[in-house]
Amino acid sequence: MDFDIISKSSRIHSGSPALYQLRPKKEEFGTLTRKTVGERNLKKVNKTILLVGETGTGKSTLINTLVNYAMGVEFDDNIWFEIVEEEKGSQCDSQTPDVIVYEIFDFKENTLPFSLTIIDTPGYGDTRGTEHDLIVSHRLFDLFRSKVGVNEVSAVGLVMKATENRLSDRLMYIFSSVMSLFGNDLEKNIVALVTHSTGRKPKNVLETLEASKIKCARDEKNQPVHFLFDNCQKEDRTDDREGLEHADKVTVRGMSQFKDFLEKAAPQKLEKTVDVLNEHVKLTACIQNLQERIEFIELKQTEIKQTEEALKKYEEEMKKNEKFTVEVDEVYKEKEPIKGGMGGFLWLLYTGAVTCKVCEENCHYPGCTMAWKPGHCEVMEGGSCTVCTNKCPASDHVKEKWIYVNKTRKVQKTLQGMKDKYEENKAESEKKLSLLENLEKEMKELTDNKDQYLDESYQHIVKLEQISLNVDSVFTHVHLDFLTEKMKERGDTEKKQKLEEMRSRVDERVRGGIQYASDRFCKLFKRK
Repeated sequence: MDFDIISKSSRIHSGSPALYQLRPKKEEFGTLTRKTVGERNLKKVNKTILLVGETGTGKSTLINTLVNYAMGVEFDDNIWFEIVEEEKGSQCDSQTPDVIVYEIFDFKENTLPFSLTIIDTPGYGDTRGTEHDLIVSHRLFDLFRSKVGVNEVSAVGLVMKATENRLSDRLMYIFSSVMSLFGNDLEKNIVALVTHSTGRKPKNVLETLEASKIKCARDEKNQPVHFLFDNCQKEDRTDDREGLEHADKVTVRGMSQFKDFLEKAAPQKLEKTVDVLNEHVKLTACIQNLQERIEFIELKQTEIKQTEEALKKYEEEMKKNEKFTVEVDEVYKEKEPIKGGMGGFLWLLYTGAVTCKVCEENCHYPGCTMAWKPGHCEVMEGGSCTVCTNKCPASDHVKEKWIYVNKTRKVQKTLQGMKDKYEENKAESEKKLSLLENLEKEMKELTDNKDQYLDESYQHIVKLEQISLNVDSVFTHVHLDFLTEKMKERGDTEKKQKLEEMRSRVDERVRGGIQYASDRFCKLFKRK
């Protein structure tokens, strides 16, 4: 190995092996971090690996192992280097999940015939909840579309523990979340990286992958392509040198096989993946906004029905007595505080809500993590919003630490008061209509708007089906019940059947993951 690197590292622990913390060159761009070790060799091609997986699978140790292998570190060197810094505090203390890009360039031993870029993503499915998982997806979106980010990958590594022996609802949610990030051109680049392995065939992992119907690279036996690694390279070798030496051989063999795969793997551009991520952002924002609009419409329709009923029942009494009142549930919007907002020098990590002041609607919440002002938000296109009712200019939007919430209040109304309210800002021709006629006209307009909003969300789901590697994603299915029910209510048989067909492709195990996601999303979106 290149022992010069020791002088550029900090000793963590003396012993067998001696542990050192690498001091890579660190750069931050936006919400992303790049760490570089080694010297760039322009004659070498670069291979990029994206690592994704559940919290606690040993992803950090695997990254350290890749770096040591690239540096030519061998078991007999009795030394081990760390590039991943241990988190200080608990997971819950970390408010912003980071995507870190590690660049591993040339070392004297030339262990690898290529330079290596490793993209480390925060673990899915941890205690921080669904909003954390949405932010991870946004971080990758930021990385793939940035001019200084990553525009192709050679392998997507699903990091799994060899001891994983059942496909739980939680794990199905994680798999589906990860797969839904990519375009359908990445299937042959997705492989399993099996940690905590003894070197034997990982039957549990393979059965789990088969049960989950993950689309991934397959070998000549039609099994998911996988590579085995142990995770104990830095453990004290004083008492169990023989066992740890065996573990090292398992890892070195896995690294060698993974290297061969990377050499042959054709890198895939990420344009389609960026399209998928962009569509996910707009889909989630559109449907969330849609649900709030429909909720407002339905509350408004209830208010109109109550007013109509009161008019029919008490109109004569109200004409005789101007002070005679009836009680109705009036709908209104209120600003409600949320977590986030501009704070100190953390404007790049700002996680507020983008709202429209004209429509009084939430255009992107939750999940708006990159934009520090509305014009930079993912839901903006050509300087205008793609989500709010009137597709207003970005200048009509704000990004603040509050959202609009639909609420109702009991109010007392008189006949004249109702006339004044419903004739306010109306055209002269409409003012000539009776109050009941105006109410019926408004009810029809609300119904038409509701239909339009449903069609917009339906088109988002249809587009996802065309481009996504995993259309049966929790991010899509978590909204299918809602859309299907609304299509049924309006009697749109064709669209209802299309949505039901999408659900019919999902087997029971996938449904478990969807239910797990639905529960998490409901907790996230329910703010009352």
